[in-house]
Amino acid sequence: MQNQENNLLNFYSSELFKAVQMSDIFPDSKTFCDYIPNDSLEDVDQKYLQNYQLSDFDLKQFVKDNFTKNPLLSIDYQSDTSKSIEKHLEDLWKNLTRKPAQSEGSFIELPFPYIVPGGRFQEMYYWDSYFTILGLQTSRRINLIENIADNFAYLINQFGYIPNGNRTYFLGRSQPPFFSLIVEVLREEKGDEILTKYLPILEKEYAFWMEGKEQVSAQNQTHRRVVFLRDSYYLNRYWDEHDTPRPESYREDVELAKNSPESSEGFFRHIRAAAESGWDFSSRWFKDGQNMSTIHTTDILPVDLNCLLFNLEKTIFKAYLLTKDKKRTDTYYILMTLRERAIKKYFYNREKSYYFDYDFVEKKHTEVYSLAGIFPLFFNITKILPVRKIVKIIETKFLKEGGLVATLNNTQQQWDAPNGWAPLQYIAYKGIIKYGFFDLANTIKSRWMQTNEKVYAETGKMTEKYNVETPNINAGGGEYPNQDGFGWTNGVYLKFLRG
Repeated sequence: MQNQENNLLNFYSSELFKAVQMSDIFPDSKTFCDYIPNDSLEDVDQKYLQNYQLSDFDLKQFVKDNFTKNPLLSIDYQSDTSKSIEKHLEDLWKNLTRKPAQSEGSFIELPFPYIVPGGRFQEMYYWDSYFTILGLQTSRRINLIENIADNFAYLINQFGYIPNGNRTYFLGRSQPPFFSLIVEVLREEKGDEILTKYLPILEKEYAFWMEGKEQVSAQNQTHRRVVFLRDSYYLNRYWDEHDTPRPESYREDVELAKNSPESSEGFFRHIRAAAESGWDFSSRWFKDGQNMSTIHTTDILPVDLNCLLFNLEKTIFKAYLLTKDKKRTDTYYILMTLRERAIKKYFYNREKSYYFDYDFVEKKHTEVYSLAGIFPLFFNITKILPVRKIVKIIETKFLKEGGLVATLNNTQQQWDAPNGWAPLQYIAYKGIIKYGFFDLANTIKSRWMQTNEKVYAETGKMTEKYNVETPNINAGGGEYPNQDGFGWTNGVYLKFLRG
């Protein structure tokens, strides 16, 4: 498998790959990345170099002759709108389940069955899977949840981290670290032994996010995902090992870089880091809060990421409590306590009564109100007094006719207004309800479910995102059309429906 991965990573910088991605053969760059070469990539690339200058050379025909379309992209699923939405979603699990398959093309094989989001996304994605699992839990598909967790354990053992998705072009970055929450779902079903079963995997993931901690200091503030702050606090940012265009968005990235004042390498790193965040793309990452050309993701400490890592530390702490390893228990207790203090210190803006991302280069909060600011409530990090003010902001600024907007900025990016996303509705709902604001939590839930139901009644689809400001208009923005399927939307709806 290692040779296959290296060959593909080399192929992404080849002249053939660049030529295809910069052409208009495919509607977007991901399509070609999922094609399967008929011969070795070296042979296909050599054939291209020998022929591309010929007067009668046809690039489109060359691709057709030398590559095979990913068969999963040809699956034609038609909804039966006479079914209730609940019955539709139960039936859809089978359609979205994939069995272990041999590694072909860019695909990284997995040992156990798993769920894909749907549409153009025919691989297992990291943070999507947690919200999909919430629905699988209500459907009592516990074995499938364990299969997904074991696939993630396999990836961590293979690569040292969970890639964005099981494709070679995602290697170099992860996604928001929700594995500890997936383990928690299994613990609810199978008991505390689940924590000790996955403890080595949890520690390996933690080591990935904290890699280089020993190397950072006041003089050398950053190393990959770790950032040193005064008072000996260590927090994290999103990162990617590469500073080239993303293969699955090659043409889009190259075109965007033309408008950036930054070097191409720096710009591509910021783009890739934003892709690791899952919020690709959002005004959260823009200096001016509006334009992609000002993206500076690696200058930003994201509040949601650091809350997730607090939970990872806490989960490892709980697992070591079970093993009665006092030294390791104390270590992780200190780590989670320090991070909790740092979250309160660096992300909460007292003047605005809300949690914001922190620009550690400029030493100030960013200006963008986003639902990432609700994560400290989800993880019970904040006190009740700030919560009242935060909840008021959610109710008066974020809540719209169809649910909660991702941010208050309208930028034409998909993770900004007017769009709402299932994972953010769930995080907000749970965070608010933990502090006893039941009326608002239930309003968020009911408005979001009504939006899902309305679109399903009209189209037979559950989509990746929704326009929550004007629910009768389709959600837009992003590098590709709104996708149907859709794993995390299905999971959150069923969790809301069944409690």
